[in-house]
Amino acid sequence: MLSDVMEDYLKAVYELQRDGESPVGNSAVAEYLDVTSPTVTSMMEKLADRGLVTREKYAGVELTPEGETVAVEIIRHHRLLESFLVEQLDYEWTDVHDEADVLEHHISEELEARIAEALNDPRVDPHGDPIPAATLEPPGDDDAQPLSEFAVGDRVVVERVRDRDEEELQYLSDAGIVPGRELVVTEQAPIGMVTVRHDDGEQHLPAAVAANIGVSPADATDSAGQPAEPGA
Repeated sequence: MLSDVMEDYLKAVYELQRDGESPVGNSAVAEYLDVTSPTVTSMMEKLADRGLVTREKYAGVELTPEGETVAVEIIRHHRLLESFLVEQLDYEWTDVHDEADVLEHHISEELEARIAEALNDPRVDPHGDPIPAATLEPPGDDDAQPLSEFAVGDRVVVERVRDRDEEELQYLSDAGIVPGRELVVTEQAPIGMVTVRHDDGEQHLPAAVAANIGVSPADATDSAGQPAEPGA
């Protein structure tokens, strides 16, 4: 049996690898989990002893196939729980991350299956992140790119929003920046602000926040160059 903390470390390494960091350095894990580097070193030794990560001296760690399977299962639990809390228990999408972080380690396979069935096997969670299949194959890469990388005049659709910062999620929710929303980039200011327009007006986003919003080019346009009406 693995401890909750061990599973958290495996999940952190998985997420950092998905972001393109491989091998994953101790400092990146320390920042991700808000712990010290010596604490990370100690834990990585334990995970390596269990065959869950491979360590490369002075470079970092990578998940073994077994470690990746554990991480993907915990992520599946987490994202199913977030979806269940929103759809069945009327939680706000801004409030479910911490709840799911606690519960993800303690649900049985039967409960996981029943939650998935009750939700009709959703593909994504309330933040737009892909939910791994029951086979525990890692989700494939999607085409979403950070909003901060798009130019003035680009029309995009919000695909996902990083869910680790509750205050940031609430800020975006209040601004109407949610998965499925169509936006037009109206300004990329040199002071580090990105301005977007949607049906309810303009919103000014710090570039660091815009970098955490995954978007894809919008397919539908109208003759006036305005965001299409919902359902159009």
